[in-house]
Amino acid sequence: MQAEAPDVSAFILAGGKSTRMGTDKAFVSLDGRTLLARMLDLARQVTPNVRIVGDRAKFSPFAPVIEDIFPGRGPLGGIHAALKTSQSGLNIILAVDVPFVSLALLQYLITRSRNSPSAAITVPRSAEGWQPLCAIYRRQFADAAEKALSEGHYKIDALFEEVMVQAIGQEELETAGFAPRIFRNLNTPEELASASNR
Repeated sequence: MQAEAPDVSAFILAGGKSTRMGTDKAFVSLDGRTLLARMLDLARQVTPNVRIVGDRAKFSPFAPVIEDIFPGRGPLGGIHAALKTSQSGLNIILAVDVPFVSLALLQYLITRSRNSPSAAITVPRSAEGWQPLCAIYRRQFADAAEKALSEGHYKIDALFEEVMVQAIGQEELETAGFAPRIFRNLNTPEELASASNR
C-alpha cells in the first residue's frame, strides 16, 4: 500500500563504500530480499516521493537517483544532495543498511516533526547515540551542511549545535514501543548472518 503524504519525501542513502561488508550493501540479501528493496518498500509505504542517493548508473533501475554535489564526503554529502533537490517540507533520510526500522517509527517521527515546525531535524537519540540516518530533515539543514562540506567537515551531529534539533530520546522511544535494536545496522557479513538467523 502506498501512502499519500505530499509534504514528505524519502531518500535512501546508498552511496557508501561497503568496505567491511566486502560487497555493495544495497544488494546483499536479508531473508530473501536485498537491503535496497526492503528500504524502498518501507519508504514507499510513507510517500510516493522516494529517491535513492547514490550512483545513477547503479541504482536508476530501482528508483529515481540523486547524485552527490560534494562526492566522496560520506553521509553528510548525501543528506545535502537530497535536501538541495527536495521540494518537500519534510524529508526522511534513511541509510540503506538499517533493515529493522519500521513504518510505525517513521510515522512517529513524521508526526513529531510536523508538530515542531521550528525544528530543522527530528532525530532519534538512542542509548548508542544519535541516529542521523533515520531522521526527518527540513530543507534548511542543507545550508548548514553545505557550509560544513565546503570547509571540509563531514560529521553530521557536529552540525546539531547550529540548527534547532528535536531529539527523540531513548525513554520516549521505548515508551512509544520502539526497542533499541530497531536502529541496528549491518556492516559485516557476520552481522548480516546474525540478522538472518534472529
